[in-house]
Amino acid sequence: MKLHDPAMLHLIWLLPGLIALWVWGSWRRKQTLERFATAPLLATLNARVNPTTRRWKQALLFAGLAFLIVSLSRPAWNPQHQVVNQEGRDVVFIVDVSRSMLAEDLAPNRLERAKLSIRDCLEGLQGDRVGLIAFAGSSVVKCPLTLDYGYFRMMLEEIGPNDISRGGTLIGDALRKALDEVFDEQDKEFRDIILITDGDDQESFPVEAARQVGAAEIRIIAIGLGDETQGQRIPVTDDQGRRSFLTYQGEEVWTKLDADTLRQVASATPDGKYLNVATGSFDLKTIYQDFIASAKKKALEAARITTYDEKFQVFLLMGLVLIGAESLLSERRRSAS
Repeated sequence: MKLHDPAMLHLIWLLPGLIALWVWGSWRRKQTLERFATAPLLATLNARVNPTTRRWKQALLFAGLAFLIVSLSRPAWNPQHQVVNQEGRDVVFIVDVSRSMLAEDLAPNRLERAKLSIRDCLEGLQGDRVGLIAFAGSSVVKCPLTLDYGYFRMMLEEIGPNDISRGGTLIGDALRKALDEVFDEQDKEFRDIILITDGDDQESFPVEAARQVGAAEIRIIAIGLGDETQGQRIPVTDDQGRRSFLTYQGEEVWTKLDADTLRQVASATPDGKYLNVATGSFDLKTIYQDFIASAKKKALEAARITTYDEKFQVFLLMGLVLIGAESLLSERRRSAS
């Protein structure tokens, strides 16, 4: 037998407490009657109650509750083994976590909007392996290619400007990191990069790196975030929680979306796409479905899964029957005719 939600069985520990409460209540009721009722009246009152039936009622109630708790754990049996063929693509999300991504021309800021969109996108994935690279002045592989979306989601939640000790934005280095350390050389036509950044690169030669990616037959879908015209200041908070804006040599730093660079990066790869979000809204789940989910997929290793027939209904029915029987059973003695 398998329990799909075994944590619910911890509720069974409520039963000893309920039993102890019932025993204490019975004792208190007896003490109260003996204190306020005379002996003849007490004998009359006790004669009307069948103590054996009262105990049976409580036993039925507690047994019914136990069955209901077991049903909440979703017991199942009759295992059935199946082999499921899987197919998908290899997709690496490269996310800019530099300080410029803290600009608030997208709410709550560029970085959080990017992470929120990736989380939404994960809900629609079926069979694609995903990886994650965070970059600023250097790059780090936060999650290698995996089908474990839960682990990917956990790594995504952790990324931020503090992950990268070196400041700046080196898009080219991040692309080369994906090419050298994440993708393998097999199944070249089934690989994609989703690059999310404001494009504010500091001479990492991103277009040249994109050409290397394109030569490996990897497609780049570049998503540009941020104000392309006026730009936006970068908020910072000191140790005392006081908010100000990032300055350099006494001047406030303004960050703009470099759409031109990102267009060149995307166009340097086969069927590459550039999506100019700027300060508008975007649905990464839809973008993923339109450009990646509909593309040709490779066969992945077949997965062996085991399914069970859930039988919580049996325990639920037994619990309800026992509780119903308890409610129908009267603890009063039948009066003599």
